Amino acid sequence: MILFGEHAVVSGAAALGAAVDLRVRATVEDLPGRLEISAPDLRIALEGISIDPMSAAVLTEEVSRRASHATRYVSAVLKEFGAKDLRVTLVSEIPSASGLGSSASVVVATLGALSCHLALDLSIDDIAEEAYRIERQVQDGLGSPTDTALAARGGYQFVEGSARPMDLPEIRLVVGFTGRSHDTRAEVEKVQRFRSRYPEFVDPIFRAMGEISRLAPGCIRDGRLEELGGMLNANHGLLEAIGVGTRELSELVYASRGAGRAFGAKLTGAGGGGCMIALPRPDPENVLRTMTSISQARGVPFSVVTGCQGLRVEDPAGEI
Repeated sequence: MILFGEHAVVSGAAALGAAVDLRVRATVEDLPGRLEISAPDLRIALEGISIDPMSAAVLTEEVSRRASHATRYVSAVLKEFGAKDLRVTLVSEIPSASGLGSSASVVVATLGALSCHLALDLSIDDIAEEAYRIERQVQDGLGSPTDTALAARGGYQFVEGSARPMDLPEIRLVVGFTGRSHDTRAEVEKVQRFRSRYPEFVDPIFRAMGEISRLAPGCIRDGRLEELGGMLNANHGLLEAIGVGTRELSELVYASRGAGRAFGAKLTGAGGGGCMIALPRPDPENVLRTMTSISQARGVPFSVVTGCQGLRVEDPAGEI
């Protein structure tokens, strides 16, 4: 999850991200004669569907197109290593295309499981670097190493060109999902076009986001949560200024700050849909208050903890 500096980091400004306690699990097993990707909990939103009334076969091409789109990161990993005769099964706790780094987590988990199964002996750093390269390739050269570094290494990562870990305490955040997916590549391309047209004021916005990213770790380290909340609010305003906010995201953000009494809130990720994050006041009652305010604003709330572990092997059979 990117806490501060999304979009700005693509253009070289600083960003701060944190791994959270939501996981993607990947399992690789032998499947002679076939190569299969299984994602039993994959959620694909469809506007319409066509079914043959005689056979009950799904006729809508959109189904296969979106399924292919959703698994393209796994396909890129398998192609990179020339994998065959395998089944890759993914189970995700992260809503896809929501701004929470689901694609990076999928790539990292797949690489980790494939490394175990094929005895590739890839280190965590190897996987972080390879995952960034593959994700960037799928996104046509756009993106930053933030999400892949977090998924692989965990904890907090300060990104400015490259990622480096930061030793910071955990904080609890409330996430609000709008239910509307987004296209990271399309949003990044849109912002980059905007920047190319108006560098005179977009570049200063990116620099301001970078400065917020530099100041935020001190607030987290010292427990200055009210000040940190103000930085969330400021970063949200800057993201809206470059055109990645939506009505649904703003409703959740302002509900969190208002009835939810959160210290601050902002969208997270590329924008154009997806998720926002709120920093609740530090007691269970206020966490619940913030979650309730998001729910009443027609969002789906859940609580997360930042600074959690990254890639790990969970059983000897190769589940990552």
